[in-house]
Amino acid sequence: MQTIIDCVACEPLFTHGLTLMTAETIDHSALTRLVEKGSVNSAHIVANPGGWSIQIPYGSKQCSLTAQRSRQVRLFKRLETLVTYLQDVGITTFDVDASNYDPLQIKTYTRPDRSEAMKQAHDAAAYEEWFKEQVQIGLDDTRPTVSDEEARRIFAAKRDAIRQRAR
Repeated sequence: MQTIIDCVACEPLFTHGLTLMTAETIDHSALTRLVEKGSVNSAHIVANPGGWSIQIPYGSKQCSLTAQRSRQVRLFKRLETLVTYLQDVGITTFDVDASNYDPLQIKTYTRPDRSEAMKQAHDAAAYEEWFKEQVQIGLDDTRPTVSDEEARRIFAAKRDAIRQRAR
């Protein structure tokens, strides 16, 4: 029989230099399954240096929500984002422990790589627009077309003229 909760016994978890004393952890998919089965219908939000964490009461345990990839306790920078997350999962009842709340500890982070990526995207869009304009100018040109042989002859003559001047 498969267990419904993917909790793992662990030592105190270290996240962002913070010791979170929990005995169990839970990930998003396990939390979703528990809420769908009606086993979990509330949460406990805890202020920590660097953000807000979620503790899920399950039986006699308190399971901390972990991030999918890192398996570290998940910290939300904004309380509004955390509330939206809980509502999306199906939890609308929760209590908040703000005793450790310090707005100076919650730092936002910048993504310089995203800034560079956006600049490249804008440059690529500008180039694509320029290229389309050039193609349209060529399509709209009413001058008679020139055969490949004629174009080669004309440019060979121009090259010869340039070489003559360079001597």
